[in-house]
Amino acid sequence: MTSALAPIPTSVGAVGAPDTAAALTAWISTEVDFCSLRHVARRSESVEVRDGVVEPVSTSLDEGVMVTVWHQGGLGYAATSDISQSGIEATLAQARRWAEATAGITVIDGPPAAAIEAAQGHFETDVTTPWTTTTLADRIALLTEVESQLRIDERIVDSAAWLQRVDTDSTIVSGGRLAASTGAITQRTRVVHPGMMAVANSGSNTQRRSFGGGSFNGQGGVEILERFGFGEAAPRVAEQAIELLDAPNAPTGDMHLLLAPDQMILQIHESIGHPLELDRILGDERNYAGTSFVTPDMFGSYQYGSPLLNVTFDPDVAGQMASYAFDDDGTPAERQYLIRDGVLERGLGGAISQARTGLDGVANSRACNWNRPPIDRMANLNVEPGDSTFDELVAQVERGIYMETNNSWSIDDSRNKFQFGCEYATLIEDGELTTTVRNPGYRGISATFWRNLVGVGNRDSFTVMGTPNCGKGEPNQVIEVGHASPACLFADVAVFGGDQ
Repeated sequence: MTSALAPIPTSVGAVGAPDTAAALTAWISTEVDFCSLRHVARRSESVEVRDGVVEPVSTSLDEGVMVTVWHQGGLGYAATSDISQSGIEATLAQARRWAEATAGITVIDGPPAAAIEAAQGHFETDVTTPWTTTTLADRIALLTEVESQLRIDERIVDSAAWLQRVDTDSTIVSGGRLAASTGAITQRTRVVHPGMMAVANSGSNTQRRSFGGGSFNGQGGVEILERFGFGEAAPRVAEQAIELLDAPNAPTGDMHLLLAPDQMILQIHESIGHPLELDRILGDERNYAGTSFVTPDMFGSYQYGSPLLNVTFDPDVAGQMASYAFDDDGTPAERQYLIRDGVLERGLGGAISQARTGLDGVANSRACNWNRPPIDRMANLNVEPGDSTFDELVAQVERGIYMETNNSWSIDDSRNKFQFGCEYATLIEDGELTTTVRNPGYRGISATFWRNLVGVGNRDSFTVMGTPNCGKGEPNQVIEVGHASPACLFADVAVFGGDQ
């Protein structure tokens, strides 16, 4: 895919080569078993209008190089923002010292086979209307108009609309004694995050309604705003916030639960994505965010969900948040089933985790920036569409509830027991959507919740979304993750109202 955006200017030319890949290749060392240099340049801009006031505009440019060295059974990392000749020389030497210090005590004895294949390739976000076709004044004017449409009633006590774009240019070069040749990978991603929210209040009752809870975003340019209907959404968001003030509390009891795509992404993220990360299964996250109820012996046989559940790792979805051609270890990425017909097939683990476990994984070794090493991360993790229309899902429910847009989450340290709250819900009675209710929530156990999946929406409700702020790792890495899903129906779910 190609982009009309100009490349981010970088200072990597300071090492004396005409382009980033050639500049980095000059520093590949043949004195070690394997080494790679990953250069990242990231430009971002955030613009927000809140309660009629333009907030300070934030812009940043962050650039640096991560060096990875494998040598004599050891592994070393080092990173620098000094990409002068002396800076890269010092960083290479530091990474080699760490490799020599860890020789014989690493989790695997040498670089994974996938790493030394010296991949070559290029990826670019497909952009229809580049961000640069609009001025900052244009963006402020749009947000001012959108935010003004949220203040429809004196009971709207807080309102905001915002846009953020993140442009990332990444180059990975690799080589060394064990590599047959020198590899070079360039990837250019362009991400846009639009958002809005309205908070309504009456006495002790406060309700918040937002634009998909921050999930309506993806790769592309200005066209992402039209993709999700950003320009037309404000009146509906504000009206629903006011509507919730007079709505009855959500009911409590076991019933059918129909989840909208913008809530499904949280359900997928917390109770499928994180539990399937192989490094978490191996215990690497236990000090920070827990482990997983999934164990290595489950792959290939465990009934994770009902036969309707099909989940894919798919890095090739156009416009999704984490689409790419290679992960940050340089492994080529391709679509793979993680769960097929409800049965767990493979985990979310990159080349190192696959070597540690002997299990099949995917190309999802990812780093949030130049100053972090890659670790196992979710990327594009999607529930595949089924055969039911939205109306058919509703029609099969005698007593149930339809929920949209996450606003709270809690999950235990094995990613098994969970409790989630949503912004907006509608009762389903005798096959029809009826009464709006407020403060809806539900709870369950991941190991059984997905087995109660009784209906999966078709392509008509399938929505490609994502989240910009998945956190993991020590030191912490916040990264963009893509999720896509249709509406999904579950039976016998414990539902409750927040006022009870």
